Amino acid sequence: MVNAVVHADYSQKGAPIRISFFDDRIEIENPGILLPGLTVEDMLQGVSKLRNRVIARVFRELDLIEQWGSGVSRMFKEAEVLGLPEPEIVEVGMRVRFIVYLAESIAVETTGLVTGEGKLQPELRPELRPELQPELRLESLLAAKVLVLLMKNDAGKAELASGLGHKTISGELKKQIKRLLELGFIEMTIPDKPRSSKQKYRLTAKGKAFLDKEAEGGEE
Repeated sequence: MVNAVVHADYSQKGAPIRISFFDDRIEIENPGILLPGLTVEDMLQGVSKLRNRVIARVFRELDLIEQWGSGVSRMFKEAEVLGLPEPEIVEVGMRVRFIVYLAESIAVETTGLVTGEGKLQPELRPELRPELQPELRLESLLAAKVLVLLMKNDAGKAELASGLGHKTISGELKKQIKRLLELGFIEMTIPDKPRSSKQKYRLTAKGKAFLDKEAEGGEE
C-alpha cells in the first residue's frame, strides 16, 4: 500500500488506487504507467524513479520506506523464499497492476464487504458516502505526518514528537493536534480527562476515510 500511495499518478482525476482480494492473490492497481525509461527489469535491480517526491520524502522520514527502489526487489525475494509464484507487474491501459500470490487461499466473499471481483461494495466506498467526506483538505504537512503516524498506532504528544524526529513537543505540533481534533480526524483515547498524562490520540472513521480518499487522488 505504501508503494501504491508513493507512486500513483495523482494527475489522473477520478482514477483511484484499487485493491482487489481474490481467493489466491491480491491485486493492487495504480493510476499511471511506468515513468519513461523505467522497466520492470530496472525495478528488480533497485532502479527507482520518483513521481511524487514530496510524498516519498514524508514516508521516508517516517521510516515507512526503507530505501529508494528496494520495495519491488524485496517483494520478489520474499515470494521466492516462501515458495510462492513470482509476483507480476503489468501495465493495463494507463495503470500499473501489481499481482501478489498468497500462500493460502482466502474466502473473500464470506464477509459480505466485497463483490465477486474482490472490490468494495459501493456503499462502503468513502467517496460515495457524503457523511464521511472531510470539509477541507489539510494545509499543513505536519498535520499530514501526524495522521500517517496514527495510521500505525495510537500515540500521545511525546510519542508523536519522537516519531516526527522532534526533540520536544512544539507549539506547532500542539496546534495541529488541536486542529485535527476540531476537524474530527482524530480523537482522544481518554476524552473525559483531556489533560491526563496517559492521553493518546487515534484516527477516527472520518480520519481514515480522509486518508483513503487522499490515497485515491481525490478532488483538488
